[in-house]
Amino acid sequence: MEQMKTELAAVIRAYHQKGWSPATSTNYSFRMPDNPEVIVVSRSGIDKSAFTAEDFMEVDMQGKPLPAFEGIRPSAETLIHCKLYELFPETMCIVHSHSVYSVLQSMKHQASVELSGYEVLKGFEGIKTHETAVQVPVFDNTQDMSHFASVLEHEKSRLTVPALIMRRHGTYAWGRNLLEAKRHLETAEYLFEVDWKFSN
Repeated sequence: MEQMKTELAAVIRAYHQKGWSPATSTNYSFRMPDNPEVIVVSRSGIDKSAFTAEDFMEVDMQGKPLPAFEGIRPSAETLIHCKLYELFPETMCIVHSHSVYSVLQSMKHQASVELSGYEVLKGFEGIKTHETAVQVPVFDNTQDMSHFASVLEHEKSRLTVPALIMRRHGTYAWGRNLLEAKRHLETAEYLFEVDWKFSN
């Protein structure tokens, strides 16, 4: 677990440098294979430029802090992580960004961002050729995380790739480990930027 905390903290700092995680924004989590009912999630209010392994805490699958972490506030969006782990049990890591291009794409497209013909589409698990199209769903942003979690459950069929956009907010991506989750987020963000620049 300590190694995973260290590795994910390094990714968080790198994403801050890329401009994907400004100030204290964004949230990240992982689960351990030997204890998947415990979610290790980023604490709220931590500047991502200085995020360390000590800035994680543990919650249960309902997003409630475990006894050793009572009184510490997890990310406000922890319930999104809980719901994605529930909907996709093979998922072991979730990463997030507040990139400029995912926000711009979400302001342009109502239901989803269609990406087709790009070689980097193969960065998404299960995609074997650039000769395809994927839909990254866009969901309206809300401060009511219980409501958003229920929307994800109701509209799971739209989650055909391991990424989604919250409108005017950012991207969530997930995978079976940190490397896969990281690959999915970086694939999505690269494609959002290329597609935006090509279309505009």
